[in-house]
Amino acid sequence: MLTNAGVPVESEAEHSAPDPARPTLFCFSHLRWDFVFQRPQHLMSRFAREMSVIFWEEPIEIDRRETAYLKVRQADDFPNVRIATPHLPQGQNEARREDALRRLLDAHAASCSRPIVAWYYTPMMLPFSRHLDASTVVYDCMDELSKFRFAPEQLLDLEQELIGRADLVFTGGASLYEAKKNRHPSVHCFPSSVDRDHFAKARRELSQPADQAELKHPRLGFYGVIDERFDIDLLRQAADMRPNWSFVMVGPVVKIGEDELPRAANIHYLGGKTYEQLPAYLSGWDVALMPFAMNESTQFISPTKTPEYLAGGKPVVSTPVRDVVRTYGHLQGVHIASDADGFVRCCEKALEQSREGGDWLAEADLILSATSWATTQARMSGLIAEVLGERASQTASALLVAAE
Repeated sequence: MLTNAGVPVESEAEHSAPDPARPTLFCFSHLRWDFVFQRPQHLMSRFAREMSVIFWEEPIEIDRRETAYLKVRQADDFPNVRIATPHLPQGQNEARREDALRRLLDAHAASCSRPIVAWYYTPMMLPFSRHLDASTVVYDCMDELSKFRFAPEQLLDLEQELIGRADLVFTGGASLYEAKKNRHPSVHCFPSSVDRDHFAKARRELSQPADQAELKHPRLGFYGVIDERFDIDLLRQAADMRPNWSFVMVGPVVKIGEDELPRAANIHYLGGKTYEQLPAYLSGWDVALMPFAMNESTQFISPTKTPEYLAGGKPVVSTPVRDVVRTYGHLQGVHIASDADGFVRCCEKALEQSREGGDWLAEADLILSATSWATTQARMSGLIAEVLGERASQTASALLVAAE
């Protein structure tokens, strides 16, 4: 147990002096690093090549008799990403929790190199971090969190404050961009991208995972978080209409009860898998699915899995999510349906494409060639560098005036 400024810090990361040539990026995230490898992980792992990244997670509760502490560990395979997880005694009121989080943050930030970039995925972490001496504040709005189940009442007010403090606002899709573009002078649309090489592995015959290998074809699969955005009724109806199809659901179940999930002999829930495992599962499917419910929680989503499925060489069947329709709906390999009958008919067309091939995949590849996480991160980095350059110029001017 280490102690810095009187605050306990438990660290599993290798200790080294801060590199003064590398800025520090504090990423405040409501999604844990090890939950699902998606936008935050793609971007932070790439920013770590030029900055020291601190990935600040939601607190974990400990016994009320224990003292608050910060556990810091190095992310597997990413040496410049450190995951900071606060541990707070249970039963504290909000004011005490925020005070404890503020002290833990201050103690950790004291040893970090400057300048600091504060990057937010959630406005809910603003109360304990708004005082941080950040040279640049970024709000990367990847979801409209206020529309999600169990959203805190104060979220919208805190988001407005965060937008007011931010130097840059990024959005995870076109619909979010339209919703935010008039609320800040520097809003930039960065839709979900894809690591093409990683998912292109699925175009080869890969060794099948044990829990999928015995499932009969045709296999129609989904991977991702199964939550209130997932249309469980659509899955139930489709499985009932086509009992000879195997519906493969890969991913953790969150915010909905296991008893709410449809159960049938041809629906298979395989649980969460790592990012590295996904191509193997995808390679064994005939069609990739996106059965999202059309409700408030999906109004602004831009699913990362759309380009991932296509990169893996699978035709896609989706409900009419707005950003999917406008970006990919014109492609031969992407089929859109709003009800169970239409969804099943689209799956039949996609199965035919999967068997017979055609030019649909070449068309998809042309679209995918224009996007990558590396390009997205590089463009974001350029915008941050502009802000940091302006701050440095302002500081130098102020010092010059003070010296006169």
